[in-house]
Amino acid sequence: MPSLISVGKLLIFLGLILIVLGGILVLLPKIPWLGRLPGDFFYRGEKFSFYFPLATSLLISVLLTLLFALFRR
Repeated sequence: MPSLISVGKLLIFLGLILIVLGGILVLLPKIPWLGRLPGDFFYRGEKFSFYFPLATSLLISVLLTLLFALFRR
């Protein structure tokens, strides 16, 4: 059974993660090149459009991997 101190630390950690994620969501629209990288696929037909941000997904994945590697140490 976890102690109240460990539960409190977990809640503080989760709160910090939510603050960082909220800040990222606020700042994302202000980055003009994000979502328009070479390698992001976009197809627009007459009645259908398809968008697959492959390059953007890879970039975010690499950045998150580096960030988590820094926090793990």
